[in-house]
Amino acid sequence: MHRVVALVRPVQSTFELGCAAEVFGLPRAGVPQHYEFEVCAETPGPVPTTAGYAMSVSRGLAALDSADTVIIPGWAPVEAPLPPRVRRSLLRAHARGARLVTICSGVFALARTGLLDGRSATTHWGRAEQLRREFPRVRVEPDVLYVDHGDVATSAGAGAGIDLCLHLVRKDHGAAHAALVARHMVMPPHREGGQVQFAPPPPPPDALDGLLGWAGDRLGTALSVGDLAARAGVSPRTLARRFADQLGTSPGAWLLARRVTEARTLLEETDLPVEAIAARVGLVSAVNLRRRFRAQVGTTPGAYRRAFRTP
Repeated sequence: MHRVVALVRPVQSTFELGCAAEVFGLPRAGVPQHYEFEVCAETPGPVPTTAGYAMSVSRGLAALDSADTVIIPGWAPVEAPLPPRVRRSLLRAHARGARLVTICSGVFALARTGLLDGRSATTHWGRAEQLRREFPRVRVEPDVLYVDHGDVATSAGAGAGIDLCLHLVRKDHGAAHAALVARHMVMPPHREGGQVQFAPPPPPPDALDGLLGWAGDRLGTALSVGDLAARAGVSPRTLARRFADQLGTSPGAWLLARRVTEARTLLEETDLPVEAIAARVGLVSAVNLRRRFRAQVGTTPGAYRRAFRTP
């Protein structure tokens, strides 16, 4: 039996802990039980939660000594230091072969062990920049649901923690068993880790003397880099230099990203067919939109739209 131990701390997120408990700890009729699940804390006893009540945790850090998987279901506040005893316990568990898994902000605790140095990791899109700033040796992937290196794995926002946990079940016991667990949870059976977090697209900056706003109003036309340069009254080479200096990208890449961003908005807020959306944002055809959309967003327009539709 595979032992999964969640390491909690005050004030513990009940939802993030629940993600792990639902996948690894809840017995279900007709579903083989492959995991033992328990909770531990640095100091056993009452642990306050974000829901306003305290939960009783009877196990201390010794529980990590026999864990096959250690889960850190959030770490709040993210600035909280990692106590030396906890750090030693996590490193000892990793050294003997346990995999360390984080949900959402739990990555901040794992990063403080040094085990993510030189490796990729993710967290909630709203914390990605802070993670990058505080741990420059970690390669932060802000646009994915989860990253799994085998011995360590990190997930984005709390909902992506369920995706990561189901992914681990699939690795451990196969796709059929993971799909069975997901069906009982009324969850999609599989979302690839490389799929982007559905973070709200940032508003386009008002820069370059109004050029970006002018271009945004004309996305449905056959707008080219040459048209942008002509509007700005400069050569394409000068325009490219200004884009690089002010936006860190090229005019062509900015224009494509702006078209895809507008397509995301139309997919979320309208029932327009994909062909019509492609024409409206200047990507001409549904085939071209699907290709560009998958390259930038990591999923198809249809799957993206379904994510924002209630049954």
